[in-house]
Amino acid sequence: MKITGLVLLGLIIGTKLFAQSGSTEQLTVPLSSPGKSYSLKVHMVTGSIKVTGYEGKDIIINVTPRGGDEEAPRAPENGMKRISATGGYEVTAKEADNTVTVNTGNPNKALDLNLKIPQDVKLKIGTVNDGEIIVENVSGELEVNNVNDKITLTNISGSVVANTVNGDVIVTFQSVDPKASMAFSTLNGDVNVTLPADTKANLKLKSDNGDVFSDFDIDIDKTPSKIDKTTEPGMYKIKKDDWVYGKINGGGPEMMMKNMQGDIYVKKAVK
Repeated sequence: MKITGLVLLGLIIGTKLFAQSGSTEQLTVPLSSPGKSYSLKVHMVTGSIKVTGYEGKDIIINVTPRGGDEEAPRAPENGMKRISATGGYEVTAKEADNTVTVNTGNPNKALDLNLKIPQDVKLKIGTVNDGEIIVENVSGELEVNNVNDKITLTNISGSVVANTVNGDVIVTFQSVDPKASMAFSTLNGDVNVTLPADTKANLKLKSDNGDVFSDFDIDIDKTPSKIDKTTEPGMYKIKKDDWVYGKINGGGPEMMMKNMQGDIYVKKAVK
């Protein structure tokens, strides 16, 4: 009985999934302590990630590989025929002490991951190419990173740090952790954050080639910008701070929003 239990546990905490291209397969990952707070990390190189909060106790991962253009058949050589396999992939989910880590195998294989997760999560997810990140109806501490697509977070309760390079960052909060600092940034795209009307925050805003808009009454810090001068043998530098600082509802934890190409929107949620 002890040996059997260990084998089953091994299948649960280290599950590898192989399937044919185009079909959706599912992994179910039980938590060691269901109903308690937990950590979830999802890292991939190519593909999209969607995470939806639900009332269940397990983490459910649906994996869908994308079909690519098949290579044109090559002419036989010396009577030999080409034999190849297509559509293989690997997804591994490991769970230990309420910490779950999800990784994909081949970095060049595009996968779409669709996860359903319990609430009260410390979520850290990221992808690089050919896929956006969507998170819906999740409560917890979120860290979201993308490179070549947008980030959309909807109906979030808690705190967020979200960063991408090429794409918009769109975040809508249901409630905000009153003690957590947050940050939202992109290089090429808009930063669009909707907050509850009673949110207290110290805003730090910067758009290099865009505008900043808000329907909050922001108490702008009118203190002259700080100027730093550096004088060293052979090098002389002057730097002027061009951030906009302000408070909403009397101030609170720092909330940073930054981009280079695009606008910044700080919106008040409509009840």
